Amino acid sequence: MGERSLHAALKRWYADPGDRFEVTVDGFQVDIVRGDLLVEIQTRSFGALKRKLAALLERHPVRLVYPLPVEKWIVRLADDGLSVVSRRRSTRQGKLEDVFIELVSLAKLMGNPRLQIEVLLTREEEVRRYSKTGSWRRQGWGTCDRRLIEVVRRVKLHSPDALRMFLPDGLPDPFTVAQLAAAGPYARPIAGRIAYCLRHMGIVIQAGKLGNAILYRRT
Repeated sequence: MGERSLHAALKRWYADPGDRFEVTVDGFQVDIVRGDLLVEIQTRSFGALKRKLAALLERHPVRLVYPLPVEKWIVRLADDGLSVVSRRRSTRQGKLEDVFIELVSLAKLMGNPRLQIEVLLTREEEVRRYSKTGSWRRQGWGTCDRRLIEVVRRVKLHSPDALRMFLPDGLPDPFTVAQLAAAGPYARPIAGRIAYCLRHMGIVIQAGKLGNAILYRRT
């Protein structure tokens, strides 16, 4: 419910003439049907999609569209839910590699030739209201909505060539997750997820160990 505005805005932005919306396909509700292609816009965790995607991919090409905010503004609303108390730019900025936080849930499906993945790098507002049950870390302020400001860039990640860009120049071959993190540069948990997903895509393979660290080699 808190992501309804963002999801609706992205459907409008993504739509082409002739698209059909909220269509039931094989017992599942699909955001957009474009000819033979099924388009699913996911603003939440990918983990909840595994069963749905696995079923739809048996018979249909599916494009999974994911908005990743590279710029976020925090908007606080008054008790009336309308008046803006404050608006500030978040210090946290998303990066393209952050998509692997979610992709790791679908790693075993990523090698399916019918699955397409598209990341929309966005600017958005995160709307918060005060509530006694809100996050204690945010002193009671909880997220109630996300709003699209604009789509900055769209990146397709459903080909091995596109995913190889996450293996930076100068990376040893074979390499460890620690070496991938340093060369990226990526946060260590992100680097681990990248290696895991690329292994399931067949872009890298395990090539022994260096001490306790797994070695990966490009294919």
